[in-house]
Amino acid sequence: MTVKAAIPHTLPVMAGYLFLGASYGILMSTRGFSFIYPMITSTFVFAGSLEFALAGILIGAFNPIEALLLSLMINARHIFYGISMLDKYRGLGKKKLYLIYALTDETFSVNYSAEIPGG
Repeated sequence: MTVKAAIPHTLPVMAGYLFLGASYGILMSTRGFSFIYPMITSTFVFAGSLEFALAGILIGAFNPIEALLLSLMINARHIFYGISMLDKYRGLGKKKLYLIYALTDETFSVNYSAEIPGG
């Protein structure tokens, strides 16, 4: 029953991730990077928007302060996502920390607006 209730919410998110992943791979390929670079960054960089910015950062002169500030500005929205979900995740114990950490734009919109069915 749980899977049946979750599928209508998760399929659009999964489709979005597939298209974003493919477009990121194509972007990195057009910039001259091997297929291994998008695979590595997708594994270690938990911010899809930052991955797209990283494509430009990697081909230019590296400025660590600029990269840090860009990363902070792009990911600052996650602070507000987490604050918004504190009530919704109340009473989940240690799971709450991971659930807030793992929020993305897509999962935030689904989790914030979804009504959990009884049972």
